[in-house]
Amino acid sequence: MGNLDGLSIYLSMLLRHRPQEAHITLDEHGWADVDELLAGVNSTGRKIDMSMLEEIVATDKKQRYSFSPDKTLIRANQGHSIPVDVEPKEQEPPEFLYHGTALRFLDSIKAEGIKPMSRLYVHLSKDIKTAVTVGKRHGEPVILKIHSKEMHIAGCPFYLSENGVWLTKKVAPEYFEEMAPQE
Repeated sequence: MGNLDGLSIYLSMLLRHRPQEAHITLDEHGWADVDELLAGVNSTGRKIDMSMLEEIVATDKKQRYSFSPDKTLIRANQGHSIPVDVEPKEQEPPEFLYHGTALRFLDSIKAEGIKPMSRLYVHLSKDIKTAVTVGKRHGEPVILKIHSKEMHIAGCPFYLSENGVWLTKKVAPEYFEEMAPQE
């Protein structure tokens, strides 16, 4: 399974950030032609076929990918640094959402708010545990409690991605508070 994990990471990079590395193109909604993707990945010296791709999509813990209904197209569900519209569904968020980050970013975030940085959206979690996991990826974790319902009432749209990640364009400092460390 380790080989599929490596391929999944590579697919994530291609479908979210650098499709040109495997000579594939994404349409305006982030879709890539599956046959073009398989040929492109194989042209880099990696080996992948349709059954492997189907297994990656089905078993990816973060549910990063979606197939079109006829499985001729594939895309990453969110996390793009290239401008695509993955057509997330606008939804009313719960009262609170959570954002995991690293302590070293906290002063900047308190001053400027939470920004998408290299992504198209700020990613928010529906639970503290997920936010802690995200924060740990970047260093000593800090969890920010987002007053998402209040933001929504003030006119900030929220979207729910295919894999359950909440997305918004920015979180201003007045809409979050630092939570006490916990585990």
